[in-house]
Amino acid sequence: MFQTFFSELRAAKVPVSIREYLTLIEGVEKGVANDSLDGFYYLSRTALVKDERNLDKFDQVFSHVFRGMEYISDLFGNDEHEIPYEWLKQLAEQHLTPEEMAEIEGLGDFDKIMEALKERLENQDKRHEGGNKNIGTAGKSPFGAHGYNPEGVRIGQDKGRHGKAVKVWDKRTFKNLDGDREIGTRNIKVALRRLRKFAREGAQDELDLNGTIAGTAKQGWLDIKMRPERRNAVKVLTFFDIGGSMDAHVKQAEELFSAAKSEFKRLEHFYFHNCIYEHVWQDNIRRMREVTPTWDILHKFASDYRVVIVGDGAMSPYEIAMRGGSVEHWNEEPGAVWLKRLVDVYPHLIWINPTDEKYWGYSQSTKMIQEIIGENRMFPMTLSGLEDAMKELAR
Repeated sequence: MFQTFFSELRAAKVPVSIREYLTLIEGVEKGVANDSLDGFYYLSRTALVKDERNLDKFDQVFSHVFRGMEYISDLFGNDEHEIPYEWLKQLAEQHLTPEEMAEIEGLGDFDKIMEALKERLENQDKRHEGGNKNIGTAGKSPFGAHGYNPEGVRIGQDKGRHGKAVKVWDKRTFKNLDGDREIGTRNIKVALRRLRKFAREGAQDELDLNGTIAGTAKQGWLDIKMRPERRNAVKVLTFFDIGGSMDAHVKQAEELFSAAKSEFKRLEHFYFHNCIYEHVWQDNIRRMREVTPTWDILHKFASDYRVVIVGDGAMSPYEIAMRGGSVEHWNEEPGAVWLKRLVDVYPHLIWINPTDEKYWGYSQSTKMIQEIIGENRMFPMTLSGLEDAMKELAR
């Protein structure tokens, strides 16, 4: 059965390796799963799933192999059918007498039940409660929760009540967790690791085992060789937009900043508001008194720095295009001039936008920024967007 599980995961395009499979077997042999299905579920998920975007596929395969649950794609030809939570939300519960239960007829055939479920999914467009046909709650329908039918599909209900369900549509904990969702610190770290350039720098404080062996063999006595530790040599310069419309994106920006600090040893950060002008700052509390001239940044940090600008790009077009357009101070030069200077100095520059990408086209200022830095350099703050951004920086 374990081999079947491994094969089914690969067939579902969950990238599992032989090494991970052997780790799972070892965990089972050592009793990590505590001889329970739930324990084995968490053990196998930990051992086999490296990318959280694959958790939903894993849940479906696990149910298929160990609980006899068909794939949704097997039933309906694709995996796009999702039942809205509101359809299944318990507002009432159906309680019937034994005589009333006996009067309710089932569909009488498993294939008929599955075909009827497919038809309901294709045609239903709203919540139903108390009915006898559609997917809903507290009714006599074969599909739903907290009702009654002599044979049907239980959907969205924690436990069985009458033991009559012929199929259970399992609630998948990680349903729809994919690359288009906003991301947490752990996922950001995984994405940022795509930007790596290793080098040995600094003090020679690490044992060079191969060098020591070669030197000892050559000299005839113990010849200890040391070498610098291997580190990620990528240097990153970040600019974070704060205040105003960015207040709605503080959590995502904080998570990105936290992940970047832990992944990159050579990280410099600065703040700006709406657009970058002649100065930026590193402490928001002292932003009016302690600022850093942007010219100093352009001269201090070499062109091999990777530059990441984080902002929603939402502002008056005048803040980008006009002298004096800033809402906070009189800027002698337009924001567009400073953005162009950054692009000219740093060939590896990207802009990460926390606003949903589908709204970018409605913002004139966002389109102006894309024209200045290059349209292919702005990325959404999603897992797939951040991975694409790191690929761009790694060029």
